[in-house]
Amino acid sequence: MRVLVTVGSTKFDALVGAALSQPVLDALIQKGYSDIVVQCGDSHVDEFGPTDVERKVRRHGLDIDVWRFKPRLDEEYDAADLIIGHAGSGTILDVLRRGKRLIIVPNPTLLDNHQEDMAHAMGELGHAKVSRVNELARSVMDLDASSLVPFPPFDASKFRGLMDQEMGFES
Repeated sequence: MRVLVTVGSTKFDALVGAALSQPVLDALIQKGYSDIVVQCGDSHVDEFGPTDVERKVRRHGLDIDVWRFKPRLDEEYDAADLIIGHAGSGTILDVLRRGKRLIIVPNPTLLDNHQEDMAHAMGELGHAKVSRVNELARSVMDLDASSLVPFPPFDASKFRGLMDQEMGFES
């Protein structure tokens, strides 16, 4: 099984460091994962220089693939059994629309902490598990995919109605 860790286009050293830490790697192994893919963005990764683009290693029984950026993550989302990601709205929607298991880790260092609001809304609705960096190993162990509520499909009529109302076209 495969897990994808993504920080989007931001720098989120704490999440990348936690994802590659011994406690989280042990939790992933216990849950049956064998591959971990880390999209680290501009985050610092030990043994990964600032000019490195990709690095593959085998550590603690896991195949680990670390890379900075790709133009699109669709293939990575589709191949993953679990996604651990920052609380960017694009990441959350892309993952949940695919029906994937998601652990959201908000980046508390961002301005106005908007990621916390989005993460907690998805957690309260039951669509994803919300974690803090220092709780990631426990969140991996506690994740029960059967308790997650499927994300509803996109309904364009709701958007159209909202736009009509905002534009004054509603009758």
